[in-house]
Amino acid sequence: MNTKRKLNYKLIFMILIIIIIVIAGIIGVRKYINYRNSYEYKLKNVGYTETEILDILKLENSTIDELLKKKYNRLNIKFIRQKYFLTKNLENYIQYYNDHKDDKISHIVSMVNVSADNDYYDEDIVKKADISKNELMLVNKFHYLDNTYAPNDIVKVSNQFAYGDNEIKQVVYEKFRSMYHDAKKKGLSLIITSSYRDYNFQKKLWDGYAAQKGEEWADSVSARAGYSEHQTGYTLDIVTYNATMSNFENTDEFKWLQDNAHKYGFILRYPKDKEDITGYSYESWHYRYVGEETAKKIKDLGITFDEYYAYYIEKN
Repeated sequence: MNTKRKLNYKLIFMILIIIIIVIAGIIGVRKYINYRNSYEYKLKNVGYTETEILDILKLENSTIDELLKKKYNRLNIKFIRQKYFLTKNLENYIQYYNDHKDDKISHIVSMVNVSADNDYYDEDIVKKADISKNELMLVNKFHYLDNTYAPNDIVKVSNQFAYGDNEIKQVVYEKFRSMYHDAKKKGLSLIITSSYRDYNFQKKLWDGYAAQKGEEWADSVSARAGYSEHQTGYTLDIVTYNATMSNFENTDEFKWLQDNAHKYGFILRYPKDKEDITGYSYESWHYRYVGEETAKKIKDLGITFDEYYAYYIEKN
């Protein structure tokens, strides 16, 4: 009996060992299959190092999927590590880099994201502005409005707040008046010099500049018809009494706007040292209404509306 029991125990033990081996094998095969299907394995096969893979795995799955469709390039990881990296622009980043190798990687990303690596008003690049975005619609040298476009709820601006005849969208007018009165409490005066302009008005303006100093200069200081933010009804040119546009930045009013305009939903649309991003010379007087939340984000991030739109709105 003892011999039979020992044999039974040995048999049971052997069966358990076999079961454990089979289970371990199944688990091992599954792990191997899962590994073969993992991003880590696929990225290694493309040529990325373990350190590079750790950075790539922080991206969204859809971004990694797109990246796997592209060949390995040592420059890829430099761009991937940039805050405003967009997978769809990777090839353009590399192409722009090859022509501007002394440029900063972060600046290359910004330039490509806003399409500034292309010629302004290029017919193959420009597209209609998405007016459904309302105060967040982008109008610049690559996004245009039809010659028939006119914003709704345009209201006349009182001469208390503006020089001459001006009109603007109701919401912008309300926010400006609130800003105007708060600035006045600080002993400061704000005045609107220009607001909504229709397509025909902008055409006459740009044509005049071009006739005066040529098209290149006109493009640096003014938008072509259809490409002007003023046509959206969300833009104001603001100065103060006894100041011109050219010296407005030296006033206390300008300094106050720098610290407070975002609280009312306004941003300085064409900042200093951002000319290559915006396509326009620095304009201390040009303010765009984008809403309080977005204005604060843009101020905190220290970027232009063009950059914000490319990454946070038009990202996909």
